[in-house]
Amino acid sequence: MDERRAKSTAWALTFADLVTLLLTFFVLLLVILNDAEKHIDRVINKLLDETYEELKENITSSYVSVDRVTKGIKITMRGKLFRSMSSEVDPRVYPLLVQLGGIIRTSKILNVYDDEDYVDLLALIDRRGAFLNVEVRCEGHTDDLKLPKKAAFPSNWELSSARSLNLVRLLSTYASMPERHFSALGYGKFRPIIDIEAISTPAKKSEARATNRRVEIYLDAFLKQKMNGEI
Repeated sequence: MDERRAKSTAWALTFADLVTLLLTFFVLLLVILNDAEKHIDRVINKLLDETYEELKENITSSYVSVDRVTKGIKITMRGKLFRSMSSEVDPRVYPLLVQLGGIIRTSKILNVYDDEDYVDLLALIDRRGAFLNVEVRCEGHTDDLKLPKKAAFPSNWELSSARSLNLVRLLSTYASMPERHFSALGYGKFRPIIDIEAISTPAKKSEARATNRRVEIYLDAFLKQKMNGEI
């Protein structure tokens, strides 16, 4: 009886060994994929770091600050970027946009597909069914003051969106980059850096509003799954 029982359950040992081997295989596969993903992230961040250093070194205007953030590189522009209550970019800002566009156009992060040093990286990304997407996103912000009835826009929300779009169009032109790399957003007064309600004196409120009026340009790179017709 014991012998028959042993024979009838012998398959269970083999099955258990097979399950153990499969589990080990999938654990190793996850480790390999995780290591590959970390490697890709490290290289992308290295490329962004290099572009950040170049921007930090060459963009010296007092109206512009460059920061390395989790969303990539943040370029904050303040001052008289636009005509009063208008979405038209002040022509005095054009030279700065030309300089900024030139640095982005020649950066390694944008030209990685033409660099032989990154052939293996791009092949690894391609095997994942993805490509390295570089995005320049422009976000417009206004202060909390309401627009007068005679203004061309019904609210600061529309004004900030139009300003952001006009600026990003100019940047696309000066950078000689395809428009698919660019996007524009407007947040109006809803994402202030300084809370106006917490300030009491008119002079400090005016200063805080000047800080809140800004355009933030984000340069970022990330993997994007391929769709039909994409590289």
